[in-house]
Amino acid sequence: MSQEQLLRDGAGKLGIELTDRQSEQLLGYGALILKWNKVYNLTALRDPSTVLTHHLLDSLSVILPLRRERPTAARLLDVGAGAGLPGVVIAILRDDIDVTCLDAVAKKAAFVQQVASELGLRNLRGLHARVESLTGSYDVISSRAFASLPDFITGSAHLLAPDGVWLAMKGRAPDDEIAQLPPEAAVFHVEQLSVPGLDAERCIVWMRKPAA
Repeated sequence: MSQEQLLRDGAGKLGIELTDRQSEQLLGYGALILKWNKVYNLTALRDPSTVLTHHLLDSLSVILPLRRERPTAARLLDVGAGAGLPGVVIAILRDDIDVTCLDAVAKKAAFVQQVASELGLRNLRGLHARVESLTGSYDVISSRAFASLPDFITGSAHLLAPDGVWLAMKGRAPDDEIAQLPPEAAVFHVEQLSVPGLDAERCIVWMRKPAA
Protein backbone atom coordinates (compact mmCIF):
# COMPACT_ATOMS: atom_id res chain seq x y z
CA MET A 1 0.00 0.00 0.00
CA SER A 2 1.31 3.47 -0.87
CA GLN A 3 1.93 6.15 1.77
CA GLU A 4 -1.10 8.02 0.45
CA GLN A 5 -3.33 4.95 0.72
CA LEU A 6 -2.06 4.26 4.25
CA LEU A 7 -2.73 7.88 5.21
CA ARG A 8 -6.23 7.93 3.72
CA ASP A 9 -7.06 4.54 5.22
CA GLY A 10 -5.85 5.63 8.67
CA ALA A 11 -7.72 8.93 8.44
CA GLY A 12 -10.86 7.04 7.41
CA LYS A 13 -10.61 4.90 10.55
CA LEU A 14 -10.52 8.16 12.54
CA GLY A 15 -13.70 9.30 10.78
CA ILE A 16 -11.92 11.80 8.51
CA GLU A 17 -12.25 11.89 4.74
CA LEU A 18 -9.23 13.74 3.41
CA THR A 19 -9.47 15.93 0.33
CA ASP A 20 -6.77 15.48 -2.31
CA ARG A 21 -5.27 18.80 -1.21
CA GLN A 22 -5.17 17.79 2.48
CA SER A 23 -3.62 14.43 1.65
CA GLU A 24 -0.99 16.13 -0.52
CA GLN A 25 -0.19 18.67 2.22
CA LEU A 26 0.07 16.03 4.96
CA LEU A 27 2.42 13.86 2.90
CA GLY A 28 4.40 16.97 1.94
CA TYR A 29 4.69 17.85 5.62
CA GLY A 30 5.92 14.34 6.45
CA ALA A 31 8.53 14.61 3.68
CA LEU A 32 9.71 17.97 5.02
CA ILE A 33 10.10 16.50 8.53
CA LEU A 34 12.32 13.73 7.13
CA LYS A 35 14.31 16.17 4.96
CA TRP A 36 15.00 18.69 7.75
CA ASN A 37 15.61 15.92 10.25
CA LYS A 38 18.90 15.07 8.56
CA VAL A 39 20.30 18.47 9.56
CA TYR A 40 18.19 19.79 12.45
CA ASN A 41 17.23 16.68 14.43
CA LEU A 42 13.57 17.71 14.77
CA THR A 43 12.34 14.30 15.86
CA ALA A 44 13.80 10.92 16.77
CA LEU A 45 11.86 9.23 13.97
CA ARG A 46 13.71 8.66 10.70
CA ASP A 47 11.42 6.33 8.78
CA PRO A 48 8.48 7.44 6.54
CA SER A 49 6.11 4.78 7.89
CA THR A 50 6.69 5.72 11.55
CA VAL A 51 6.36 9.44 10.73
CA LEU A 52 3.01 8.53 9.16
CA THR A 53 1.66 6.64 12.20
CA HIS A 54 3.44 8.30 15.15
CA HIS A 55 3.18 11.88 13.87
CA LEU A 56 0.56 12.37 11.15
CA LEU A 57 -2.13 9.88 12.23
CA ASP A 58 -1.43 10.53 15.92
CA SER A 59 -2.08 14.25 15.33
CA LEU A 60 -5.08 13.55 13.07
CA SER A 61 -6.71 11.75 16.01
CA VAL A 62 -7.47 15.12 17.66
CA ILE A 63 -9.31 16.58 14.65
CA LEU A 64 -12.79 15.19 15.37
CA PRO A 65 -12.61 15.94 19.11
CA LEU A 66 -11.45 19.47 18.29
CA ARG A 67 -14.30 19.89 15.79
CA ARG A 68 -16.72 19.00 18.56
CA GLU A 69 -15.22 21.45 21.06
CA ARG A 70 -14.49 24.25 18.56
CA PRO A 71 -16.70 23.86 15.47
CA THR A 72 -16.13 27.43 14.29
CA ALA A 73 -13.19 29.79 13.68
CA ALA A 74 -10.69 30.02 16.53
CA ARG A 75 -7.16 31.00 17.51
CA LEU A 76 -5.00 28.08 18.61
CA LEU A 77 -1.60 28.12 20.31
CA ASP A 78 0.42 24.89 20.14
CA VAL A 79 2.94 25.04 22.99
CA GLY A 80 6.30 23.30 22.71
CA ALA A 81 5.27 22.39 19.19
CA GLY A 82 8.67 21.04 18.13
CA ALA A 83 8.31 20.03 14.48
CA GLY A 84 4.74 21.34 14.59
CA LEU A 85 2.74 18.48 16.06
CA PRO A 86 -0.23 18.61 16.26
CA GLY A 87 -0.39 22.29 15.19
CA VAL A 88 0.57 21.87 11.53
CA VAL A 89 -1.86 18.97 11.07
CA ILE A 90 -4.65 21.05 12.65
CA ALA A 91 -3.79 23.95 10.31
CA ILE A 92 -4.01 21.64 7.28
CA LEU A 93 -7.37 20.15 8.29
CA ARG A 94 -8.94 23.33 9.71
CA ASP A 95 -8.33 26.41 7.57
CA ASP A 96 -10.75 28.31 9.83
CA ILE A 97 -8.34 27.98 12.77
CA ASP A 98 -5.42 30.39 13.07
CA VAL A 99 -2.57 28.21 14.39
CA THR A 100 0.58 29.48 16.11
CA CYS A 101 3.23 26.82 16.80
CA LEU A 102 5.37 28.03 19.68
CA ASP A 103 8.79 26.63 20.53
CA ALA A 104 11.73 27.87 22.59
CA VAL A 105 14.13 26.39 20.01
CA ALA A 106 14.64 28.77 17.09
CA LYS A 107 15.30 26.11 14.44
CA LYS A 108 12.01 24.36 15.23
CA ALA A 109 9.99 27.57 14.90
CA ALA A 110 11.88 28.28 11.64
CA PHE A 111 10.94 24.83 10.36
CA VAL A 112 7.24 25.50 10.97
CA GLN A 113 7.57 28.81 9.11
CA GLN A 114 9.13 26.92 6.20
CA VAL A 115 6.28 24.38 6.24
CA ALA A 116 3.72 27.21 6.16
CA SER A 117 5.50 28.76 3.19
CA GLU A 118 6.06 25.57 1.17
CA LEU A 119 2.56 24.16 1.74
CA GLY A 120 0.76 27.49 1.31
CA LEU A 121 -0.74 27.48 4.81
CA ARG A 122 -1.76 31.09 5.45
CA ASN A 123 -3.31 30.15 8.82
CA LEU A 124 -0.03 28.77 10.24
CA ARG A 125 3.01 30.43 11.75
CA GLY A 126 6.02 29.33 13.76
CA LEU A 127 6.99 31.50 16.70
CA HIS A 128 10.29 31.37 18.61
CA ALA A 129 9.60 32.40 22.22
CA ARG A 130 9.01 31.05 25.69
CA VAL A 131 5.38 30.57 26.61
CA GLU A 132 5.79 32.50 29.88
CA SER A 133 6.83 35.65 28.01
CA LEU A 134 4.09 35.53 25.39
CA THR A 135 1.07 37.85 25.34
CA GLY A 136 -2.27 37.46 23.62
CA SER A 137 -5.47 35.47 23.94
CA TYR A 138 -6.20 32.04 22.48
CA ASP A 139 -9.40 29.96 22.26
CA VAL A 140 -7.48 26.67 22.33
CA ILE A 141 -4.04 25.97 23.81
CA SER A 142 -2.67 22.58 22.84
CA SER A 143 0.37 20.50 23.70
CA ARG A 144 1.68 17.08 22.78
CA ALA A 145 4.22 15.50 25.12
CA PHE A 146 5.40 19.01 26.03
CA ALA A 147 5.54 19.02 29.83
CA SER A 148 3.64 17.87 32.88
CA LEU A 149 0.07 19.16 33.04
CA PRO A 150 0.80 21.45 36.03
CA ASP A 151 3.75 23.05 34.18
CA PHE A 152 1.70 23.35 30.97
CA ILE A 153 -1.12 25.15 32.80
CA THR A 154 1.13 27.37 34.92
CA GLY A 155 3.05 28.51 31.86
CA SER A 156 0.06 29.22 29.64
CA ALA A 157 -2.87 30.21 31.91
CA HIS A 158 -2.39 33.92 31.15
CA LEU A 159 -2.93 33.22 27.42
CA LEU A 160 -6.22 31.30 27.57
CA ALA A 161 -9.35 33.21 26.58
CA PRO A 162 -12.09 33.26 29.26
CA ASP A 163 -14.15 30.62 27.44
CA GLY A 164 -11.08 28.82 26.05
CA VAL A 165 -9.98 25.21 26.47
CA TRP A 166 -6.70 23.39 26.97
CA LEU A 167 -6.10 20.32 24.80
CA ALA A 168 -3.28 18.18 26.20
CA MET A 169 -2.30 15.07 24.23
CA LYS A 170 -1.00 12.36 26.53
CA GLY A 171 -0.22 8.65 26.50
CA ARG A 172 -2.07 6.89 29.28
CA ALA A 173 -4.34 9.04 31.48
CA PRO A 174 -1.96 11.05 33.74
CA ASP A 175 -3.88 10.70 37.01
CA ASP A 176 -0.95 11.90 39.14
CA GLU A 177 -0.53 15.06 37.05
CA ILE A 178 -4.28 15.74 37.12
CA ALA A 179 -4.23 15.47 40.91
CA GLN A 180 -1.52 18.17 41.03
CA LEU A 181 -3.20 20.69 38.73
CA PRO A 182 -3.12 24.30 39.90
CA PRO A 183 -6.44 26.08 40.64
CA GLU A 184 -6.37 27.86 37.24
CA ALA A 185 -7.50 24.67 35.50
CA ALA A 186 -10.25 22.09 35.86
CA VAL A 187 -10.47 18.87 33.85
CA PHE A 188 -13.84 18.40 32.16
CA HIS A 189 -13.07 15.34 30.02
CA VAL A 190 -10.35 12.71 29.61
CA GLU A 191 -10.92 11.37 26.10
CA GLN A 192 -9.41 8.05 25.05
CA LEU A 193 -8.03 7.95 21.52
CA SER A 194 -7.32 5.02 19.23
CA VAL A 195 -4.67 5.74 16.59
CA PRO A 196 -4.60 3.36 13.58
CA GLY A 197 -1.29 1.51 13.35
CA LEU A 198 -0.14 2.71 16.76
CA ASP A 199 -0.10 0.12 19.52
CA ALA A 200 -0.01 2.54 22.43
CA GLU A 201 -2.40 4.28 24.78
CA ARG A 202 -3.40 7.81 23.79
CA CYS A 203 -5.76 10.34 25.34
CA ILE A 204 -6.67 14.00 25.37
CA VAL A 205 -6.99 15.79 28.70
CA TRP A 206 -9.48 18.61 28.16
CA MET A 207 -9.34 21.46 30.67
CA ARG A 208 -10.82 24.91 31.14
CA LYS A 209 -10.69 27.67 33.71
CA PRO A 210 -13.07 26.89 36.59
CA ALA A 211 -16.25 28.91 36.79
CA ALA A 212 -15.80 31.95 39.02
